[in-house]
Amino acid sequence: MSADFLQRINTLTLSVKHLGHLPQLSDLVPSCQPTVTSLEVPLLFREPYILTGYRPVQQNWRCYLLSLFQRHNESLNVWTHLLAGPVLLFRWWANAEALGFTLDAASLPLCLFMVSSLTYLFLSVAAHLLQSHSEHSHYFFFFMDYVGVAVYQYGCSLGHYFYSSEPAWRKNVGLFFLPGAALFGWLSCAGCCFAKSRYKRPYPLQRKICQLIPTCFAYLLDISPIVHRLSTVSWKQEGSLPFHALQIVFFLFAALFFSFPIPERFFPGHCDFVGQGHQIFHLFLSMCTIFQLEALFRDYARRQHTVLEIFGERQLWWAFLAFLALFISCILTALIIMKHINKELQSKQEKNK
Repeated sequence: MSADFLQRINTLTLSVKHLGHLPQLSDLVPSCQPTVTSLEVPLLFREPYILTGYRPVQQNWRCYLLSLFQRHNESLNVWTHLLAGPVLLFRWWANAEALGFTLDAASLPLCLFMVSSLTYLFLSVAAHLLQSHSEHSHYFFFFMDYVGVAVYQYGCSLGHYFYSSEPAWRKNVGLFFLPGAALFGWLSCAGCCFAKSRYKRPYPLQRKICQLIPTCFAYLLDISPIVHRLSTVSWKQEGSLPFHALQIVFFLFAALFFSFPIPERFFPGHCDFVGQGHQIFHLFLSMCTIFQLEALFRDYARRQHTVLEIFGERQLWWAFLAFLALFISCILTALIIMKHINKELQSKQEKNK
């Protein structure tokens, strides 16, 4: 019996020795370099007044995925939109449960708004998380980010038009509203992609103009049914109007912090990890989207039984097809400009050889 016991001990010892040869977690996860200063990354990756917290380029892709849990100057840009997604899903579920929501033609614009919101949040997270890998990745992921913004703009337009607009507004603007929203959405994507590819750091004023002009026109058109309703309907009668007012307020604050590098301009190097204008922009835009969802659900609850009577099922399905067409056209636009960028990067590599 003692011999059998000793044999088992030897077998267990050998098994433990073999376990020592198995790959460890540290072997599977690449060792990622610590963050560096702005002088240690290519000019393309440098942000004005942000001096530290940059991730080195050309690391393993897993390093950038795992940087989700690392402290760097893009961390809050990632997390502000990453956390907004579950909040939106929770509020969707809560509102749908309360209303007895059903998926049909009348709810299609609301579903497209939700899809567009999650799309822009996901593509924004991907851009800020993965763009530091290389110059090619930087351009590609931010181009996809611009696609997400354009799709979100049109998703907002659908919700505002079908659930929130008043007959008097539709009489004057309704005929060209959705085609105009689709056009401005595409121009917004194309303008941002063009500005990103055309102008190099330090960015001139023309870049902001190319980005902001089509985006501003898109927003002014998209929000026009809401502004009309806020100014003509009693807020006491409509529970959605305070939420619409809040979405406008949060968007205007978001636009302010997107347009100007504040507060880091006044405190260079002190907002590298927390407090950048772009982080604040993300936070306000997330709040805008959340209040927008709350407002649209209340408008949907009020009009879900009359949407088909007012607009007809055909117009709802045409809006869905236009949504898909815009998504595809924006992706194609981004890929066409990306092809031009690839040629520039290849030419640059050949010159450096």
